[in-house]
Amino acid sequence: MRRPTVRALRTWAVTTLIIALLGIPAGLLWAEISPKVTYIVIRGQALLADPEGQAPIGTDGRFALIALVAGLCCGIAAYLAGGRGNDLPLIFGLAAGGLAASLIAWRLGHQLGLDAFQRAVRRAPDGRTVAGVAELRATGLLVFWPVLAVAAYAVLELLVKRLPAGDPGGTGPGEPDQVGGVELDLQAAPAGRDVDRREG
Repeated sequence: MRRPTVRALRTWAVTTLIIALLGIPAGLLWAEISPKVTYIVIRGQALLADPEGQAPIGTDGRFALIALVAGLCCGIAAYLAGGRGNDLPLIFGLAAGGLAASLIAWRLGHQLGLDAFQRAVRRAPDGRTVAGVAELRATGLLVFWPVLAVAAYAVLELLVKRLPAGDPGGTGPGEPDQVGGVELDLQAAPAGRDVDRREG
């Protein structure tokens, strides 16, 4: 088994770090665009005011959309910028970095405004409604970013490998051609003479 080279390890580490840092703006964006979920305070506990409402689903949906777009963009960018011979380090970097970015986006987006929300719940009398913070209920969405990043990279790699090499433009004079599986050598006739070397 071949040991990873310094270049491969560096490629993996840099890819992982760059993608993981993208979790910061992703988390800020998620917190900004998520719909406000309303809670009702009962005995100091915050309960969903409308458990069947669309806001909690919309919060998960926006996280999924951000992860989907980010994963596809990361996979495409890694393929275009990575160069050949870096496939495995880039794939591992996309997987590790994408998962780290999802975790960072989730925790950061949830923490924004959480202290103020908790204080409001503690001080609110029973029956008071308060607006919550972004909260991810479908935690399985955390794998969207790494899975889509790796999938985008793999699809591009497969498509490029399957592209036809192209027709060299046919055979030229003096090059072997085939008719019925038999190679023929077609020579160009000299100027002013036909193939039987008779004067034109």
